[in-house]
Amino acid sequence: MLLQMQGIFSTIQLRDLFDIVLVAVVLYRIYIMIKDSRALALLKGLIVLLMATLVSKWLDLNVINWLLQKTLTVVAVALPVVFQPELRRALEHLGRGKVFRKNAFLNEEETEDLLEELAKAVVVLAKNKIGALLVLERETGLSDYIETGIQVDGLVSNEFLINIFIPNTPLHDGAAILRGNRVMAAGCLLPLTEDRSLNKELGTRHRAAIGLTEQSDAVVVVVSEETGTISVARGGQLQRHLDMENLKNLLRPLFTTKHTTLSDFLNWRQSNNG
Repeated sequence: MLLQMQGIFSTIQLRDLFDIVLVAVVLYRIYIMIKDSRALALLKGLIVLLMATLVSKWLDLNVINWLLQKTLTVVAVALPVVFQPELRRALEHLGRGKVFRKNAFLNEEETEDLLEELAKAVVVLAKNKIGALLVLERETGLSDYIETGIQVDGLVSNEFLINIFIPNTPLHDGAAILRGNRVMAAGCLLPLTEDRSLNKELGTRHRAAIGLTEQSDAVVVVVSEETGTISVARGGQLQRHLDMENLKNLLRPLFTTKHTTLSDFLNWRQSNNG
């Protein structure tokens, strides 16, 4: 065995190592692009389906194996349609030279600046009863929703956020999506919740905020146009009637290394309601 390993390593040249590293880098960048969309969940499902096919063949389950093989054939034909947004985004990134660009992460100072600017903007919007939807991206990528709006990619500031939602301006309709300390897009469309048990007072903005958080781990800050009430949606749950300090205290853990869980959010909500 040792001699065989030595024989294999003796045949490896510098060009082979470069080839392996290059393939690894490309696969990693593909993963990063998929991670920023719902395609990752689809890919996991495809892997499970493939594994089930191999297991059924190994166990000689002929009927199940035949069904799974036919399913894989249909899936293979449908893949270009299912992954069309990701394929287009990958080609765009390649053309713009963004494939090997490193993602930005916030340090502690940048996090505090972001929370301060965000809270200031939300308070001003609430005081003037200007409706707003601010989406904070977390681990689940929101690139699919970013593409429904107008691309911005601007640094977050309270003046910038306020201007986005000024009525009768090009960007005020829809949601603004934040990735780190940058506004990626504005005027984005979000899915509405189908929960019929919600309070009838909640309008389209609140239903869109809840709908997105039902499908992702994003956090959405909502300002009511009718009442000026500040709310936060998380995991399909809505916490209303927040002030500036409560808003910052709720959002701060989302930008630290220890992410809050839904149970943390519900405990925080119960303690504040109590």
